Amino acid sequence: MFEREFITNPTKLEAVDLFNQAYAEQLDKNYDEAIRLYKRSIEIFPTAEAYTFLGWAYSFLGEYDRAIAECLAAIAVDSSFGNPYNDIGSYLIAKGNFYDCVRWFKLAMKAIRYEARAYPHFNLAYVYEKRGKFLEAAKYYGLAIKEQPNYSNAYNALRKLQEKLN
Repeated sequence: MFEREFITNPTKLEAVDLFNQAYAEQLDKNYDEAIRLYKRSIEIFPTAEAYTFLGWAYSFLGEYDRAIAECLAAIAVDSSFGNPYNDIGSYLIAKGNFYDCVRWFKLAMKAIRYEARAYPHFNLAYVYEKRGKFLEAAKYYGLAIKEQPNYSNAYNALRKLQEKLN
């Protein structure tokens, strides 16, 4: 997940190795071990990525409040990293909160360092659709497709929404 090749700091290199091990454990659904390794990585060298992925691991266990807390820690380390903003919004949706999440998706869209810009657009569209704001939903599904033209979930959601509106 993290590239090692340009890291010269041995402490950071150890933290990156632990992060990568944690990520592998998470992919194997060994969430307790992933959590342990992410925490160890953070102890050695805190990064926004490690906090965010630690939150993600907690979310798989249904521990959304802990996941949100880790994302807030990620933002404190690096406010330019977009993933934790989107993740907080997603965790709020999982908790049934379709209002407070909007702010977080909009912050994710504005984040300087974010490679998955289609996701907050899609998530915000989903929220607007659930709230009955169909034109707003259509707008954000379209923006998700603009950000990632091959995003089939956004394309399919937009088509279903258009069928509702016709």
